[in-house]
Amino acid sequence: MKEQEMKKHGRRLPVFLLALLVFVIAAAGIAYGIFQAGTGAVSEDSSEIIVSIENGSGYYQIIDTLDEAGLIRNKTAAKLYVKLFAPDNLQANTYILNQNMDLKTMLDIISTGNFQYLLKTKFTIVEGSTIPDAAAHVADALGMKQNQVLKVWDDRNYLRELIGEYWFLTDEILDPAILYPLEGYLYPETYFVADQDPDVETVTRYCLDMMGKKLEPYRDRISELGMSVHEFLALASVVQDESFHPEDYKKIAGVFFNRLKKGMPLQSDSTVLYALQEKRINVTYADLEVDSPYNTYQYAGVPVGPICAVQEEILDACANYEENDNYYFFACEDGTVLYSKTLDEHNQKVKDNLWY
Repeated sequence: MKEQEMKKHGRRLPVFLLALLVFVIAAAGIAYGIFQAGTGAVSEDSSEIIVSIENGSGYYQIIDTLDEAGLIRNKTAAKLYVKLFAPDNLQANTYILNQNMDLKTMLDIISTGNFQYLLKTKFTIVEGSTIPDAAAHVADALGMKQNQVLKVWDDRNYLRELIGEYWFLTDEILDPAILYPLEGYLYPETYFVADQDPDVETVTRYCLDMMGKKLEPYRDRISELGMSVHEFLALASVVQDESFHPEDYKKIAGVFFNRLKKGMPLQSDSTVLYALQEKRINVTYADLEVDSPYNTYQYAGVPVGPICAVQEEILDACANYEENDNYYFFACEDGTVLYSKTLDEHNQKVKDNLWY
């Protein structure tokens, strides 16, 4: 009896071990699959992400940085990877990575400081800034002088090339009365240029490509308003320069549209100061006499061209302005905007709240 039982147990033991072995192999395969998936690319789409690796960053800090940038599928798997296959000489720098890169690829780039993926040029165009401001930032990024950038942006042959390339650029920008043809068309944004030796033309297209993306959703609406894109941007730039708080964007746009519909001059101080190429708050009666198609006290309608760079929120505010009965507004020192329906009401509010 005992011998038979031992034979039975002897026959069962290999089966048990075999099952255990199969289980271990299967578990290991699953774990490896999860590990591989966890260290794979987060997307098949090609989308560039700017990542800065700080001096002194350790492996885990770099994984945290990549994770915050949305480039890690599974942080636990990623940290296990660097523990098992820690690359050498990780180099601090700012890199242009991609969502379709797996962890190994990104770490190889960071460990070698691969020049191909290093951020080379960065510049910013600020909302409400003018073309000379933008030219100064671009010139600084490219190691040039401001007047060299302005010269390119004023080249008629180059401008005609751009007009043929971008749907929103027309011959309106070639009006001799316009101070800077591309004023209002370079979208305000911080740009990261990956090209090894970018020139003015390259960075200009970065800005115009972005403006095209921002304007496209409003293309039909601009036509419904009975305006050209140039006229729309000219008005939007006035709203940009006259507005301080988001809650006032659509209200102020509504005031200006009311004036346009009634045939009243916009009477924007911002356009007078732009005509004078000055930046200050107060406008004198002498300033109002400047003979310029930018002076909306002397010339009805929108100014001859935009007066500054316009952000997306302002584009939306003008496309979807608030309908109201106001024809006047005044900004107090704390930024509060007072609206009025009549000139008498407006004058009294200005008298009571004048601060400059």
